[in-house]
Amino acid sequence: MSTGTAGTAGDSGDGRPVVIVGASLGGAKAAEALREAGYRGGIVLIGDEHERPYERPPLSKGYLLGKTPREKIYVHPPQWYAEHDVTLRLGTAVVAVDPAAHTVRLADDGRIEYAKLLLTTGSVPRRLPVPGAEQDGVLYLRRVEDSDRIKAALRPGVRVVVIGAGWIGLETAAAARTAGAEVTVLEAAELPLLRVLGREVAQVFADLHRDHGVELRFEVRVEELTGEGGRVTGVRLADGATVPADVVVVGIGIAPDTALAEAAGLTVDNGIKTDEHLRTSDPDVYAAGDVANAYHPLFGRHLRVEHWANALNQPQTAARAMLGEDAAYDRVPYFFTDAEWTPRHPNEPVASRDQLSMEYLGYVEPDGYDRVVFRGDVKANEFIAFWLKDGRVLAGMNMNIWDVTDPIRELIVSKRVVNADRLANPNVPLGEV
Repeated sequence: MSTGTAGTAGDSGDGRPVVIVGASLGGAKAAEALREAGYRGGIVLIGDEHERPYERPPLSKGYLLGKTPREKIYVHPPQWYAEHDVTLRLGTAVVAVDPAAHTVRLADDGRIEYAKLLLTTGSVPRRLPVPGAEQDGVLYLRRVEDSDRIKAALRPGVRVVVIGAGWIGLETAAAARTAGAEVTVLEAAELPLLRVLGREVAQVFADLHRDHGVELRFEVRVEELTGEGGRVTGVRLADGATVPADVVVVGIGIAPDTALAEAAGLTVDNGIKTDEHLRTSDPDVYAAGDVANAYHPLFGRHLRVEHWANALNQPQTAARAMLGEDAAYDRVPYFFTDAEWTPRHPNEPVASRDQLSMEYLGYVEPDGYDRVVFRGDVKANEFIAFWLKDGRVLAGMNMNIWDVTDPIRELIVSKRVVNADRLANPNVPLGEV
């Protein structure tokens, strides 16, 4: 393997590699970005999963529905790593980082020195803290094997209870309905996605799922998962009611996997805190993806975004910064979701009321906006929603309408005051509001 310092794109230096902990989308994209930038030194990509790096969005979308074949979820073909001189160590857990010695320690007590270190350790599902939560039939969705287990459980007539009405919960609920299961979603808040979307748009998602046979129960608290013979049979609520269940899918959020960073003495605050270059409190350690709470120049604050786009794009900035470039991550936050309820013939068109294809750009706190403007046909699920504060667009969400992300992004970045009536009028081009 060629050697080189992480501070140059050449192959001179002390021979220590760039080490990436987390063989995920973010880790794989960082390795790719280093090579594309001309870095010829060693790259070691370490992951505790046995699968080579793959993308997670299909796990609750196409792959879960059986529409996306397994080989399509991987970031690179298997030969890519050898062809690009990337040492891929799978099924290998990193148990400690020593910034002073510039080493990572593995579970087998082996040690690897690094010139620069990138942490793409991602996040872990929050566990349900109630009695009975460890029974068979209680499932979480994070890894590909989790998606396999849920997919195998989704059959016609099966009673599926989803705890949590976030993105994972709602996407899983839609997949379960498409498979013919009976689905109940339990949520502690008043509406699904309330913290993310606010009441006005959250109600749209509630109506959409109810229209397709998903039973939604809001403002409920789970007390216990009942069972028989070690397998879950129901969900008992605080009001004493029990919801029968053959399968329970828990989707109550994720937590950044910061254990290594904390033990190494890095600054951790709702994730690993970084500057706009994705550099942590140690100058030779970087973080990207779900785990990074990065300073965002556009918003003037630290943001931790738990979505695919950050794992896809942040590693490019981290790679360039590790190579000494003045690279800053300033992309507008972006995420998307897809769901489809009704099985149909492949050649039959999908009605907008039977699908949910959505993109969201921007960032807004739950109480950080003073108005939502809708543009289009909300009842037909073909519209754009804009969150405004003092006449400025903070975020935009397009549902079943395409090729509008660029003008939405421009409205957010420009920070200009817009005319709300023109913004709502689909006959007025977005660039002219």
